[in-house]
Amino acid sequence: MGAAGSKLEKVFGDQFPEGERYFGLENFGNTCYCNSVLQALYFCVPFREQLLEYYANNKNVGDAGENLLTCLADLFTQINSQKKKTGVIAPKRFVQRVKKENEAFRSYMHQDAHEFLNFLLNVLVDILEKGSKDAKSTPETKSTLEKVTDGPCPPQANGFHKEPLITWVHENFQGILTNETRCLRCETVTARDETFLDLSLDIEQNSSITNCLKNFSSTETLNAEDKFFCDKCCSLQEAQKRMKIKKPPQILVIHLKRFKYIEQLGRYKKLSYRVVFPMELKLSSSVNDPDSEYSLFAVVVHVGVGPNHGHYVSLVKSHNHWLCFDDENVEMIDEAMMQSFFGSAQEYSSNTDHGYILFYESTNRKS
Repeated sequence: MGAAGSKLEKVFGDQFPEGERYFGLENFGNTCYCNSVLQALYFCVPFREQLLEYYANNKNVGDAGENLLTCLADLFTQINSQKKKTGVIAPKRFVQRVKKENEAFRSYMHQDAHEFLNFLLNVLVDILEKGSKDAKSTPETKSTLEKVTDGPCPPQANGFHKEPLITWVHENFQGILTNETRCLRCETVTARDETFLDLSLDIEQNSSITNCLKNFSSTETLNAEDKFFCDKCCSLQEAQKRMKIKKPPQILVIHLKRFKYIEQLGRYKKLSYRVVFPMELKLSSSVNDPDSEYSLFAVVVHVGVGPNHGHYVSLVKSHNHWLCFDDENVEMIDEAMMQSFFGSAQEYSSNTDHGYILFYESTNRKS
């Protein structure tokens, strides 16, 4: 990484961002799923700053008080406090803690980056909620997003909120969905609010994030065996159901469902579909607020043809430059290259580098 690091410094020259650090992360045997997510989170600046502040206030907890949050805060502080501008960090302590906390990540097999992100945010919130004595209360929420679906992996927003507390993780990533059901007999609308930390979207060939969001919020008819029990009619009735983003989050995380279970094959298959993700995203078609605008700052890319093997890299935008973090290696890339990660227009293609998790930051909301 020494040569690569010095090359990166030469590219920036005298314009190297003040106070910024670009460090690769050592791979401990198929831990690219972890490294790619960590890089995306590190360059989520509001999250990073709050994590560094957390470390400054809790750096003397000792080994007895060690948990995933303290390990993550320690890792981010290590990177942030390096004297050198570039290099490699070994996130050994953090990875060991992940394996201790969750047996699913103990093997050296290929793991799913989205599952890891969801696990990590859940644990961070649990720790903060348990340690919080003076937190703001939130509306009553449910632990999971339910939506009628076919197949084994239902669309979900991976929402959760076990206690009426709000943490700085929520302040960054949490949004609110409204699940509306309208009885077609009496026209009564039943609405239920649910929180989410990321949105999992079904994808189609030659589509876009905007179109995926429209499909997510599309109206669904409940009939036959799926009729809705209307409290006003006191009986099962045909109804229309749809999901809307009621309150968009400060950081919008979008997970593209690239792995689909194929019954004929008896296994999951990777969908290499071309899904365009814009640098600037508007949510006007999905939310009550027509002015929700976001800017892309990180993409976790899955490299490979299947869900059980492959590689993950992270593309991050920092100080108006795009960089590719591939474990220990870090290099600058041109923004035009981002289009090569949209996916493949054909079912079979030599290009297997596809955008998998997208990180957008609000450009006009400060919650």
